[in-house]
Parts: sequence; C-alpha cells; structure tokens
Amino acid sequence: MTLHVINKTPSNLPLYHRMLNGLSAGDGILLIEDAVYAGLSAHQALFEGLPIDIKLGALEADIQARGLTHRLSPTFTLVNDKAFVQLSCEHDKVVSWY
Repeated sequence: MTLHVINKTPSNLPLYHRMLNGLSAGDGILLIEDAVYAGLSAHQALFEGLPIDIKLGALEADIQARGLTHRLSPTFTLVNDKAFVQLSCEHDKVVSWY
C-alpha cells in the first residue's frame, strides 16, 4: 500500500493523471497545500471510478488556511497533522507528487 501525497492544484492535469494511473488496491491519496482545491465538488470528476478501497484525504490545516472547510467534498476525509503521520506509518511507502 502506498500513500500518494500531492500538492499541486487540479489544473495540473498531467500530474494528477500520472498519480491516478499509479494507484493500486489499498492505496491512499492525501491532498496538501494547493492540491486541497481538488477536494472541491467541481473537481470530483478526477476521482470518479476509483476502486472503493482507495482512501481520499485532505490536510485539515491547508483546507482551513484556504477557507474551504465547508466546501470539501464528502468523499474526502479531513486529516490533521497527527493523522498524516499515522497514515505515513500505516502505508508501506509514501510517494510525493510535486
């Protein structure tokens, strides 16, 4: 299992497509920094058709810093810093998409 951490806005479609093509069963995606915009409903088409066991999260501090707390799609879970560390430990590896 791999945790895929991405920090670019959803306008960087080639990066998102590479990340999504690299997913395997049981992987997780964590949106950080400007990638949290991909957690808005307007961008949910990016994540359609993913296997049900792919967990989607967004870093809570980055969501709050951008005033998006009440706009995050319900398919994403808010992840605080402690949970980010826990996710990193639970997965076999962490891949950062920058």
